[in-house]
Amino acid sequence: MASRDKGRQRIEPGFSSNRRSDDDDMRADPEDRPVRSQKRRTSPRKSARSKRSRSGRGQRRGFFGLLRRLVYWSFVLCIWGGIAVAGTVIYFAAKMPQTTTWSIPDRPPNVKIVSVEGDLIANRGATGGEAIGLHQMSPYLPQAVVAIEDRRFYSHFGVDPIGFVRAMATNLVSGRLVQGGSTITQQLAKNLFLTPDRTLERKVQEVLLALWLEHKYSKDQILEMYLNRVYLGSGSYGVAAASRRYFNKSAHDVSLSEAAVIAGLLKAPSRLSPARDPKAAAERSQLVLAAMRDQGMIGDKELTFAMKQPATRAAAYWSGSEHYVADRVMEELPDLIGDVRADVVIDTTVDLGLQKLGEASIRDLIQKNGEKLNVSQGALVSVDGTGAVRALVGGYDYANSQFDRASEAKRQPGSTFKPFVYLSALEQGRTPESVRVDAPIRIGNWTPGNYNGKYFGKVTLAEALARSLNSVSAQLVMEVGPSTVVDTAHRLGIVSNLNANASLALGTSEVTLLELTDSFVPFANGGYKAPVHIIRRITTNEGKVLYEYKSPKQDQVISERNVGMMNAMLRQTVESGTATKAKFGWPAAGKTGTSQNFRDAWFIGYTSNLTTGVWFGNDDGKPTKKVTGGGLPALAWKEFMVAAHKGVPVAELPGSYRMNETVIDGNDALPDSVPAAEGVPSAQLNPGAPVPSVGLEDQTGSTRPTPPGDVGGNGQKGRKTTLFDLIMGN
Repeated sequence: MASRDKGRQRIEPGFSSNRRSDDDDMRADPEDRPVRSQKRRTSPRKSARSKRSRSGRGQRRGFFGLLRRLVYWSFVLCIWGGIAVAGTVIYFAAKMPQTTTWSIPDRPPNVKIVSVEGDLIANRGATGGEAIGLHQMSPYLPQAVVAIEDRRFYSHFGVDPIGFVRAMATNLVSGRLVQGGSTITQQLAKNLFLTPDRTLERKVQEVLLALWLEHKYSKDQILEMYLNRVYLGSGSYGVAAASRRYFNKSAHDVSLSEAAVIAGLLKAPSRLSPARDPKAAAERSQLVLAAMRDQGMIGDKELTFAMKQPATRAAAYWSGSEHYVADRVMEELPDLIGDVRADVVIDTTVDLGLQKLGEASIRDLIQKNGEKLNVSQGALVSVDGTGAVRALVGGYDYANSQFDRASEAKRQPGSTFKPFVYLSALEQGRTPESVRVDAPIRIGNWTPGNYNGKYFGKVTLAEALARSLNSVSAQLVMEVGPSTVVDTAHRLGIVSNLNANASLALGTSEVTLLELTDSFVPFANGGYKAPVHIIRRITTNEGKVLYEYKSPKQDQVISERNVGMMNAMLRQTVESGTATKAKFGWPAAGKTGTSQNFRDAWFIGYTSNLTTGVWFGNDDGKPTKKVTGGGLPALAWKEFMVAAHKGVPVAELPGSYRMNETVIDGNDALPDSVPAAEGVPSAQLNPGAPVPSVGLEDQTGSTRPTPPGDVGGNGQKGRKTTLFDLIMGN
């Protein structure tokens, strides 16, 4: 068996042998295969058609294959892109606080300043305007903003994919950033919570916050918040501030064309501001109007009318003298209530009608006479008998200069300071009929002189004050003592430092118009000090009182006798002295003043109703062309006081003192033997001490004949005193 097996050879199965044996059980011939391999003969033409057919099918299979692959990989990329976006959103969302802690931040507090009648004077604060509801705005304002900024505002869910794609396409076509894809809700989210940085993180957070706002608030609430907080140029936040800033009216009264200008500012608040480029602002507003028409918000007639409105330049700054009042209020506010943490309303003492009258009187006189008389600025202050400021005009034009010349500028008052000198003399026993000699004198190295070098010899104190005679005023200062005059001025209301020297007689120490005017109030109210104040009350929007002015106990700073005598003398200034141009039918009194080289011209005058001070001059201290206190200041004062007293019953000034004929009593009699034209007596207050140079003061002529040149007598029995003795106190 084994040998038989050995003799056999192993036969492997195969398909290629030509030999067939009975034992080849494992071999399959071609005919035994499932598919026969049979070569067919084909013609060349059929072969070519076959090749073309196979090639076409290959090309079709290649194109559709490529398309299928493109769709497939696009789908894959979208999935991965979505995963990446979702991961990015989750990452940046995780860095944000929890939604339970999200809340709308408080709007920066607004300070609303109103007049004594409740009329708006100004808004101050970081926003420059109060928050108002949509119902308080002109309907054109929200319409214009929606039309130009977010036309699908009321239909999207906080993010507008259509608007975003449209904006990106426009930007690609233009090759630059022309449109933004942010909705109003997104812009509000950015303004409320985020920084303006252009980063992916900020954009993602903006979208998330926009979705939260849409979920939390209604569309109208979102639009209202946006319109009250968006920046609109020139320091104005919100449409209320912009309406006041550019058009000097409330947001409720804004016209269609004005609303289009405001809405147009959103693209570039500074560049498109009507205060900077009215033409650019007008062109942008026309795009807004066209958008409103396209969306059916306005009709063709409204569009045509609004398009025809001329481009006007807004003031470079707030205009109107009432802003001087607002600035003064804001300076005093921190001392009264500290930091402002919520909206407040400030009731002032200012009468807005009187404020406008004062502004008009200053502006009109400068417009008519400024170039001719070389005067460019003026100021006016009016105070009632309690010290309440009724009007405060700090300059010719607030838009061009915000410096308050009424309460901040210190200047030499000139002869308007003399009432403090004469009051000091009265308080030491002199009377309006007391006589002094108006003649040249010398005090140390200083020789005060009268206007135009004219002297009147023997005069009463009443006439000397009415004529504003410098030599008599200098004599009185030496008699009572400069320090006494300083004390008197401070007692009545002057707060500035005063130099206690002889030149004080001519008003060489600088003061403000406000304090000088306030110090005249005791003459008008019967002798009582009237602390100047401009704020009556401060309340929250809910009516909670944070501060209320309480009148202090009235201190009588001038006796009734001396009030009567001062009013009798100062009344002559208006009736026959240097301020006759101020007469207007009411019993009035006051004092004019002109500083050295006609740099400053003043008139402080009063009735029993109001005390008003006026100043004219130049900021750079250049001399005017001989403008005196009896000129422009008296004219402005009269114009203001006539309007302020319209319909008010006429009332006499306090005091019933009536001046008699010249009486020379024992204390005031002067020797008759020294002619005024003779030698000039000299005196020295502080030997060797320099005395400021002082210019001549204003005065007018008098119908009274010039008194004789003799000098009366006074002094110890049997001895005649000289003017030198009087000056030295001998």
